[in-house]
Amino acid sequence: MMTMGCSMETGVRITQTASTLQSGLAAWPSNSGMPQAASQCATGSAGSLQPSCAQVGMMRCLGIPTRVITNFDSGHDTDGNLIIDEYYDNTGRILENKKDTVWNYHVWNECWMVRKDLPPEYGGWQVLDATPQETSNGLYCCGPASVRAIKEGEVDLNYDTAFVFSMVNADCVSWLVHGGKEQRLHRNTNSVGNFISTKSIQSDERDDITENYKYKEGSPEERQVFLKALQKLKTRRSQGPYRAYSPPSRPMPLSQDSPRSLHTPSLRPSDVIHVSLKFQLLDPPNMGQDIRFVLLALNMSLQFKDLKVNLSAQSLLHDGSPLPPFWQDTAFITLSPEEAKTHPCQIPYSQYSQYLSTDKLIRISALGEEKSSPEKILVDKIITLTYPTIMINVLGAAIVNQPLSIQVIFSNPLSEPVEDCVLTVEGSGLFKKQQRVLIGVFKPQHRASITLKTVPFKSGQRQIQANLRSNKFKDIKGYRNVYVDLML
Repeated sequence: MMTMGCSMETGVRITQTASTLQSGLAAWPSNSGMPQAASQCATGSAGSLQPSCAQVGMMRCLGIPTRVITNFDSGHDTDGNLIIDEYYDNTGRILENKKDTVWNYHVWNECWMVRKDLPPEYGGWQVLDATPQETSNGLYCCGPASVRAIKEGEVDLNYDTAFVFSMVNADCVSWLVHGGKEQRLHRNTNSVGNFISTKSIQSDERDDITENYKYKEGSPEERQVFLKALQKLKTRRSQGPYRAYSPPSRPMPLSQDSPRSLHTPSLRPSDVIHVSLKFQLLDPPNMGQDIRFVLLALNMSLQFKDLKVNLSAQSLLHDGSPLPPFWQDTAFITLSPEEAKTHPCQIPYSQYSQYLSTDKLIRISALGEEKSSPEKILVDKIITLTYPTIMINVLGAAIVNQPLSIQVIFSNPLSEPVEDCVLTVEGSGLFKKQQRVLIGVFKPQHRASITLKTVPFKSGQRQIQANLRSNKFKDIKGYRNVYVDLML
């Protein structure tokens, strides 16, 4: 019998153990430059890593090569048109859409197998999703879908290839909702499916396999494949439904002048009014500190531009669902021909802290309009707040059956005290059981060090994992590889 939620030995939920990082196969250190999604997935906010790892174990026991895949900015296209629709109001706030969303990340598996039901070139790696997002022929399942078929836009091949294609290569179309009507703002062709990754062989490094799933974003090949997939879906739709979706109702009625279709929308409005907007962070987005950024406005024309820009910030859940705005601002910017200006912005920690979800995601957006043009300019940016990692130092040589001291350095990054603070440390072959240190109240921005003593009982490459939790934050992690020698 396999239990997913609890440790049979300790009775503690697996999501509360530090070893989730080691066993996850798709997690990388926070200083790796990757979006901080793997730890969220491992702790159950998406619930996809644990079932995926269970599926990996099962498939490998059957002799089928299997690996875990992480897709960042993963599309969730419920109506099967390869378009993710996002809706904004005139304050720049993104509206909740119970239909299409972009997940911060999603995890599935690849299994290596022959596909005798498909042409020979579509064997090899196949997508299997242990946590399917939609039903397929009335059942919650997804795959096997050929990775090669996904890259080539062969969305009519079995199984669920079109849905997986949308997870890695859908286009995003933004709409302004105002006065009961919807105005198309722009189309983003490269925001879905980034840093598609798996764990490198015999290494903790990330192996980027994005090119296995799609051609380079912006290349003619990528657009040709996308249009090919659209045409195949239109042909399939004319012959009947290709996937048994059960999509929720739309968030608002559709207007007559903005029908949803598989056709390519018009050019971005910013290409028409020749003004560019862009967000730029001034400091790393560390939890507990104010968020400082600027809005860059560039006039690319030879005419004066008077802009009114509505700015908004709101927390996001990992599945792209927005929470109510907690910060808004309005900027009036006058630009001379070919002039660039910056508008400084700051969101205090005291303002955003009470509105954060456990996913630590904040979406800032700006909706600009120019007095002489009815067109709008939209720009947004997702900020992932980060915690300082736990430092682990091995004091001396690690030898089997010899005492070893391990130093763990950690800190409270917040400007307020935290309670119920617990540090856990563990490592296979290093500790007989998880080490649990009750800290209690942790002072604001306080730094602490604890030295633990153990006796390694297994040789070879080992890993120490540490996890810090409190009533204000959870899952501040750190790890350290250590090689344990046999007795001299």
